[in-house]
Amino acid sequence: MKTKILLTLLLAASITIYSAPADPAPTTNTAVAAAASGADVLTVAVFDFESKDEAVQGLGPKIATILNAALSAEPSVITVERVELEKVLGEQELGKSGNVSAETAAKVGQLTGAKVLVTGRVFKVDRDLMIVAKVIGTETSRVYGQMVKGGASASIADLATDLAKKIGTTIGEKGSTLVAKVETHEEIVAKIKKQLGDKKLPVVAVNITERHYGLWRAIDPAAETELGKLLQECGFTITDAKSNTKPDIEITGEAFSEYGARKGNLVSCKARVEIKVHQHDGNLLLVDRQMSVAVDLSEQIAGKTALQNAATELAERLLPKLAH
Repeated sequence: MKTKILLTLLLAASITIYSAPADPAPTTNTAVAAAASGADVLTVAVFDFESKDEAVQGLGPKIATILNAALSAEPSVITVERVELEKVLGEQELGKSGNVSAETAAKVGQLTGAKVLVTGRVFKVDRDLMIVAKVIGTETSRVYGQMVKGGASASIADLATDLAKKIGTTIGEKGSTLVAKVETHEEIVAKIKKQLGDKKLPVVAVNITERHYGLWRAIDPAAETELGKLLQECGFTITDAKSNTKPDIEITGEAFSEYGARKGNLVSCKARVEIKVHQHDGNLLLVDRQMSVAVDLSEQIAGKTALQNAATELAERLLPKLAH
């Protein structure tokens, strides 16, 4: 890949790795450290291609399966398990073939964890077999197209493999436009402070029960820590059970992270945080939830980072609503 993509890996336990990259990954400490940053990997969901025409009926799912396997061999790509993808889309009554559009990409990305969707259509023009693919960024709705064609005797496997190479190149070269810009912690704090303005800030207590499920099990207060840290940095007063100050607002909830998968030296974890916000009189102010993922060399750090990321996204929506 010509350009390395900086983004957070989104993986669930339902992600399958089909084969190792064609070229062995470097094993030097520098290469391992670079991989841990997630700088050259992203999650891709491949949909069944539309194949409604009588001459190509049944080819859509086969092409998607070959694309899925071929793309998973790319060092910078990890594919979403197709069985899980179909289950999620079926439950949400979303299209499972080439009719997924840029407008529905964001929702599909949230449901599947994919940063990039690959969908398309196979059809015949005269004697030529055409396969047209759309590469869609779930965060930016940016769409790129790729196409391969062959004669009447062309091998579907060869055509799909060639298409996978083109798609991989597109993802590598256009990654910065397919994936949203990642904000720094300082930028997030500054944005929240701007929304708060000069409003009166309440005293807040945070109590989130957290667990990690996977090869390593432990109580993991990462979400509570991150939410409390952001509250303090944005000017809120934080209190707890050991403090004599009573809170005006109490944030409670549950959170968990779980082991996702391993690719080379990388371990991925997925997290979900659910919260409720009560006023001092007991009235329920709001309810919210967020899922996120992270990748690292260590399962423990990946799990904590996934919880931290989810808490940060919640804080961006939550904190401006707490001020009077």
